[in-house]
Amino acid sequence: MAASAGAVSSQAAERSAGRRALGRTFTEGTRVSAGESLFSIDPAPFQAALAHADAELARADARLAQAKREVTRVQSLIEENFVSQKALDDAVSAQEIAAADVQAARAQVTQARLDLEYTRVEAPISGVTSRSLMSEGSLVEAQQTLLTTITQVDPIYVIFGIPETEYLQRQRDVAAGNVALPKDRTFDVRVRLSDGTLHARTGKLDFADARVNPQTGSIEARAIVPNDGQLLRPGQFVRAILEDGVRPAALAVPQRAVLEGPSGKMVLLVNAEGKVEPRPVQIGEWAGEDWIITSGLNPGDRVIVDGMVKARPGAPVQVAELKAEAAPAQAGGSPKQP
Repeated sequence: MAASAGAVSSQAAERSAGRRALGRTFTEGTRVSAGESLFSIDPAPFQAALAHADAELARADARLAQAKREVTRVQSLIEENFVSQKALDDAVSAQEIAAADVQAARAQVTQARLDLEYTRVEAPISGVTSRSLMSEGSLVEAQQTLLTTITQVDPIYVIFGIPETEYLQRQRDVAAGNVALPKDRTFDVRVRLSDGTLHARTGKLDFADARVNPQTGSIEARAIVPNDGQLLRPGQFVRAILEDGVRPAALAVPQRAVLEGPSGKMVLLVNAEGKVEPRPVQIGEWAGEDWIITSGLNPGDRVIVDGMVKARPGAPVQVAELKAEAAPAQAGGSPKQP
């Protein structure tokens, strides 16, 4: 499984070898919210840089004001023919240069304020933190020092492969009308854990690659699964059950009723004479605890489920009907490995 992850590093633009990390403001391994403070960097150098940038901006504003006054004086003098046109051109150029200096000074103030804000290292995303990679008091360097990693685990991505053979068979079944796809084309994904239990929350398929991986012969797919209890963890091995359609008129038998015969899969039937009759069948995918039978059986056939050890072809059978509610079988129930 995979999860969204964000690396948290120092963003402040140091102009020396490094700055001291004053402290850690979060508990390692716990959940944090986006914007929550994680580390604090020594702000003193950046406060001084901001004060210097403010002073430079004030100086540039003063020079611009002086240049504007000079232009006004030269304009009044040129009307009396006391100065040349060149003097006015020089004054206007000086005013334009002063205005550009003001813009540059304002940019320096903005950068200094950003640098000061970056001394409060915040979580870029919500998630669970790893351990702190730097101890308190360590020197950190801008854009170089990794402080910790945040992993988003709710929801979480489950990445698995769809075998090419199953994909081709499903396309044929859909084209033949044997499988009905969901109207909204959103497919559910159930997750089976390593202990055999199913994850309580159902995910949704949100990506399927257009390419077949030549090394695995499968199509990479991804589901996004709610994980509010944080039972699923990145790197964990699970099995994904993709429920990608419904077979409206499917024939399904319990898996234990399907045997391996000399020429393939077979089941044992009770024929019209009440005797055991072997029947070759073709199977599809799993549907819960059942096999989907694609050929070899007809509606109404009575399949022997229990007592097959004593069942011999031609032997009489005492029938005990298996009662079950009729329901359309879910297509695509075979486990997919991540």
